[in-house]
Parts: sequence; C-alpha cells; structure tokens
Amino acid sequence: MDSSPPSFLNRYDFLIRRLHSLSGLIPVGAYMVVHLVVNASVVNSPETFQNNVLNIHKFGSLLPLIEWTFIFIPILFHAIVGIMLVAGGLPNTHNYPFEANYRYTLQRATGVIAFFFIGFHVFHMHGWFHNSAWMNYVVQPLGGGVFKPYNATSTGGLALQSLVAVAIYAVGVVACVYHLANGIWTMGITWGAWTSPAAQRRALYVCGAFGFLLLAVSAAALFGMRAAVDTPEKLEAVRQREAEIYKYRSEVGDVLPDEHKMYHPPEASDAQPSAAAAE
Repeated sequence: MDSSPPSFLNRYDFLIRRLHSLSGLIPVGAYMVVHLVVNASVVNSPETFQNNVLNIHKFGSLLPLIEWTFIFIPILFHAIVGIMLVAGGLPNTHNYPFEANYRYTLQRATGVIAFFFIGFHVFHMHGWFHNSAWMNYVVQPLGGGVFKPYNATSTGGLALQSLVAVAIYAVGVVACVYHLANGIWTMGITWGAWTSPAAQRRALYVCGAFGFLLLAVSAAALFGMRAAVDTPEKLEAVRQREAEIYKYRSEVGDVLPDEHKMYHPPEASDAQPSAAAAE
C-alpha cells in the first residue's frame, strides 16, 4: 500500500477546479465577448472599429500590465489546468448523465482547439512578444505580427484575406464560443446555480442561445474585417481615414505616438504586398 502523501494537485483539487471554473467566466470569458464585440464594430464602419481600438490603447504604458494581469495570466492558468484535466493530471470525480456525454467530450476537445488557436491568433496578429529582434528575425519571416493598432482595420483585414486564414479562424472561433457557452452551463452546475433537471434544461437553452448569438457576432467580425479592405480602392480609403483619425487623436492627446503600432508601407523598390502576404 502506497503511504506517500498526496500530490499538491490532489490536495487542492477542489480549489483548483473552482478557480479553473471561475477563470473561464471571469475574466477569460468576459474578455472574449468584449473582444469579439469590438471586432464586430467594423460592420458599423472601419472608423468605429479604429476608434474602439484606440480607446483601448489610451492606457499607454499601462496596457501591458493590464493585459498580463487580466487577460494573459488568467488565460494561461485556465489553459494549463484545462490541459491537465484533459490529460488526466487531475482525477475526474464528476459523474455525467449519458445525454451530456457528447457535450462533455466536446467541452474538452474544444478547449484543446481553443488553446492552440489562441496561441496562433496572438502570434499571427501580435507576434507574442514585442522584442525587436524577436519580431524582425522570427515573427515577421513567419508571417506573424501583422496587426497594427493604429491601422487596425487595414492590417486586420489584410491578415484575413487568405481562405486558409478564414478557415483557421472559423474553426478556432467556433471552438472558443462552444467552450464558453457550454462552460457557463457546466459552471452553473458546479457552483449550484441550477441543480434540478428542469433548471439545467432551461439553463441549457439560455446558454445555447447565447452561443448562437456570439457566433453571429464572431461571423460579423471575421467577414466584416475582410470585406472592409477586399478591394484596392477600399483599402486605400480605409488607410486614409485611419491616418486622419490617428492625427486627430494624437493631437488631442488621446494616443501617444508609437512607430511599432503603425503600419509602414514598404520601400518603393519593394513589391506591393498582396493580401495573402499579410499573413
């Protein structure tokens, strides 16, 4: 008989599961909803989206601290614990009714897909880290770090012109939305918000409706961003408007000048980049 003391994970299984459940809703889930809604504002106009992005970057030097505290660290915690659950690192002591087995399996599968998709998305758009050597010698040669906040619609739209990129984002976003919507339902059971079969059934309908609504918002963001710059004329018009917005908001002190956050056209000797090359 093994007399060794239980591992740290086994000793604090209850607490870790509760923190994992809570972090999936606040702040990770809340951030995802806000992120998708902000991106979908491009449907109203490229100007609306650009102004929304600049509102975020008004925090200036505080923005990295805010992002790491309220976004990246909670996402990493939720993802790492989730991967451990999938791998069986923490004992699964919950019993699921037969009719929920498919949702339970999909919850774990979409969690894994979401983990890799978020990693791809952050690399593709932002490059993970903003170190100059990393960006110049690793990220840019691999087609990452294409999003520039001061030219949000034009750079984001170009990055999504490739059908391969659209397919990756479509699969990744569907996985994220399902994981959040179904996760809210399971979280309600975990925390005792709905315990009876009738209450769980009603909550399932509500969470399902929320998921479909968020999918619609996601589709508006993805295809709205593409459509905003899908012709050279649209792209040029968007870039001119972005320059006007940046000039005005920098003059009034809303945003600080930052060359790393701006799109810089290639040298005249270089070929004009195509939409696919933006990836």
